[in-house]
Amino acid sequence: MLARLLQWPKAIALLLGLVSALGFAPLSYWPLTLIALAALMALVRAAPHRTAALTRGYWFGVGHFALGLNWLAGAFRYQDAMPVWLGWAAVGASSLYLAVYPAMAAGLAWRYGRRNGLAFAFWFAGAWIVTEWLRATLFTGFAWNPLGVIAVDLSIGQFAEFGGTYALSGIVIVTTAVIAHTVSQIGHPSTWRSRWRATFPDPFHDGTWPTALILPVFYGAFLALFPFMLLKPAYRSPTPLTSRTVRIVQPNIGQQDKYDETFDAVNFARLEEQTGRAGSTPRLILWPEAAVPDFIGEDWPASARAREKLASLLGPKDVLLVGADKIFEAKRKTGAATESAWIGAANSVFALDAKARLLWRYDKAHLVPYGEYLPMRPLLSVIGLSRLVPGDLDFWPGPGPRTQDVPGFGRVGLQICYEIIFSGQVVDRAHRPDFIFNPSNDAWFGAWQPPQHLAQARLRAMEEGLPVVRSTPTGISAVIDADGRVLQSLPYQKAGAIETRLPVAHAPTLFARYGNILSLALAFFLAAAGVANSRREV
Repeated sequence: MLARLLQWPKAIALLLGLVSALGFAPLSYWPLTLIALAALMALVRAAPHRTAALTRGYWFGVGHFALGLNWLAGAFRYQDAMPVWLGWAAVGASSLYLAVYPAMAAGLAWRYGRRNGLAFAFWFAGAWIVTEWLRATLFTGFAWNPLGVIAVDLSIGQFAEFGGTYALSGIVIVTTAVIAHTVSQIGHPSTWRSRWRATFPDPFHDGTWPTALILPVFYGAFLALFPFMLLKPAYRSPTPLTSRTVRIVQPNIGQQDKYDETFDAVNFARLEEQTGRAGSTPRLILWPEAAVPDFIGEDWPASARAREKLASLLGPKDVLLVGADKIFEAKRKTGAATESAWIGAANSVFALDAKARLLWRYDKAHLVPYGEYLPMRPLLSVIGLSRLVPGDLDFWPGPGPRTQDVPGFGRVGLQICYEIIFSGQVVDRAHRPDFIFNPSNDAWFGAWQPPQHLAQARLRAMEEGLPVVRSTPTGISAVIDADGRVLQSLPYQKAGAIETRLPVAHAPTLFARYGNILSLALAFFLAAAGVANSRREV
């Protein structure tokens, strides 16, 4: 039966990719991901030639991304300029492109490690780290659902603070390989000794004593520790809190109502209700991305009135961080007259005090292609394509991570929505904040995307040793401590507010100091271990 199944390796690889995606939120069936990875490694290593290895890795990637990113299709329900079916075409096209990266990892592992099982595992893990980093970097990057995110609720997830998310992905693969290798030996006690000698180099005959020492220790450590790696971590309890009070607002405004002008008053009333009444305690009030449709950052009478309306909700020492758009204008002379034209926009967060003064503005830097701007607009607009966010103006990117001072509340780092998924790119390292504010709008995407977004925000907290606070229109809004633990949250599609004190930040982690150079260094180490262990065929 197995031999007959192996006649269709592409179909098996596609199925394994689908199964592997079940480990991501909201299902979080991570043991299935480990099983699928182990089977993929066996399938790729058994490939008769490099093209077959690449193909098997590719079809695994197609299944992996098609199921994991199925929520992309939901965004097309809210854009009248494009048909709904185009959303599923976008899922397919994205999967066909993103599958190139697992294919590269499979091809490299087959090329350099196929002669030896552990060498193959080391090469596969190292190649996966590099290709996952490339996926997050090339062509503006798409870092969604790194493999390591399945470990966010396991003890192994704490490795993120030392090596980062991509290194964590490599550790997941090595752990899977070691478990699979060990299980494969069960039932063959008479061959354990010969298999051990075949697996690890002999220092007396091969002159490879460093490898002979390192690899058995590495292997033995995994055997001893992997049961603990798969347990939930023991967090510091209770989480230390500061004296600063934040109020996170989730108004439960659906995407179908957000840009409908007839709902403006209703939507504002929902925001006002969840903001609550001002008291004697100063509050930092956090509203979601693009919470208000008004252009509050302009020198227009209507903008001034909009700011005053917002300020009327604040107590004397309250500060509001609110998502809104910034408009960029260009002036030109036409004869004796001067005309203004809108030439671009920014997806921004504004800080507003009780006197209706704007304290500062942060502009989103990592924009969503086809969502916030249309690449190759002159060409694609001709064939009827449009960006998903309504409007004819493309958003312009901001300068990157910034730390802003909020009087009475310390230093805040801003990451709007999608920006939070990029490991190593969320903090201004020269000006470390006290916490990260991640306003978002996940109302486009249905029930699968919000928990995946939350899981990746938790990884950023673990990597940087910083609390992360999220406010979204429909959920999941949350307070995440510097260990990545969700202290409080509001469920999907439920209006509410969280009022709490901010968690305390940790000292800068190893990853916070050195960033993704640590992930790439681990990839190099794994490749070196693969080279050292590939002398024998086993």
